[in-house]
Amino acid sequence: MSAKDDGPNELLPKTQPRPAHDGVRVRAWITLFGAWLDIAATFGYMFTFGIYQDIYTRADVASASGVRWIGATQFSVFFATSLPAGLLHDSGHGRTVVNLGSFMFTFSLFMLSFIDSGDRYFKPLFTQGIAMGIGAGLVCIPSLDAQADHWGARSTLAMGVASTGLFAGGTFFSILLTQLLHHGVSSAWNVRASAFVVLGMLLVANACMRRSCPRALPPKGDKRTSMVELVTDAPYMCAAIGALFTNWGIYFTYFYHLPQAVIDEGMDRTFAFYTPAILCGAAVPGGIFSNLVATKCGTINAFPTMSLFCLVLTMPFLPNSIAGVAIIAPISGIVAGAWISLLAPVFRAMSTNTRDCGARLGFAFAVSAVAVLIGTPVNDWLLGPRSTPHFEWAPPAVVSILMTGAGAILCGTAQCLIE
Repeated sequence: MSAKDDGPNELLPKTQPRPAHDGVRVRAWITLFGAWLDIAATFGYMFTFGIYQDIYTRADVASASGVRWIGATQFSVFFATSLPAGLLHDSGHGRTVVNLGSFMFTFSLFMLSFIDSGDRYFKPLFTQGIAMGIGAGLVCIPSLDAQADHWGARSTLAMGVASTGLFAGGTFFSILLTQLLHHGVSSAWNVRASAFVVLGMLLVANACMRRSCPRALPPKGDKRTSMVELVTDAPYMCAAIGALFTNWGIYFTYFYHLPQAVIDEGMDRTFAFYTPAILCGAAVPGGIFSNLVATKCGTINAFPTMSLFCLVLTMPFLPNSIAGVAIIAPISGIVAGAWISLLAPVFRAMSTNTRDCGARLGFAFAVSAVAVLIGTPVNDWLLGPRSTPHFEWAPPAVVSILMTGAGAILCGTAQCLIE
């Protein structure tokens, strides 16, 4: 039986009902809105790191390579935390996990605003790199997986819609931080103001999530998929490792190539600050488009195609004008949005047991932590020493192309194995 014939939830039993009456539908929409806000306020905020990178570099917190490790640590910790968060949600503790993660993320962000320029490296590394990464990881997977309890056969589409909160949050907070900086607001109050906004968003989001029913605990004696069964599931592991390789490629463009190339070419620094907002803003329609395509041709069928499109992000280029970046950045954003917003729906569609969706999502995300953790030192080594006016972009770009191509092949292999 082909994945296309089965629609977006290819491997799930067909007994899941859709919401049947208005009260259930309203609760489903409220939960979806809460998840969207949760992801926008946490994972979306993390995509403003390009702005923090410039702030830390100017304040001489560390070398450019050392500052990049703060962002790499944050994203790798986020992905790694997704596994315990998913397991806890499957066990019926999703609401507690989301509340704890929201508190950790907000508290750490407020603490970050009290770190002054005399505090070197390890304080922002711990606060932003580790604590905020853990908080975001605890929030996102349960928020995404909660859609399975409300949307039935349309849960993968609901996950995709919730995932667009990442790009909307990245756009909003990038513009907010940039505008405050350019109006003379100090870095401390800039971060503090954004922390108050995050606090308000998470309070509303968690109030919406409280309207959802917590996942029921599995019946006593009910056998759930073990970690051994997950790692021996060939299609699932091909997809997870394919996502790892593809993420390696696209993160190089997001956090290295495009933002730094803008500055290297002597363009206006203000425009460089807005580059993350352009990338994230363009990713919103890309994410919506990919999930609409997935509902028509099957989520797993769309997966390798979107991975292949990510090669666009890794092609070597050095834009030499604001007009060039203004054209390339939206295209990169659309492609990245189409890919990233499809990750959660794909691994949800591969679940054969609805009580194991959190574990499958969390394990796949945890595998992708390797892409950030290893990709950062490899890219730094390939870029070489900063002894010339420009970085040597070709070597890491070639590696990113190879990684993304390998990811597309593995994603296609997963599709073939399922069919």
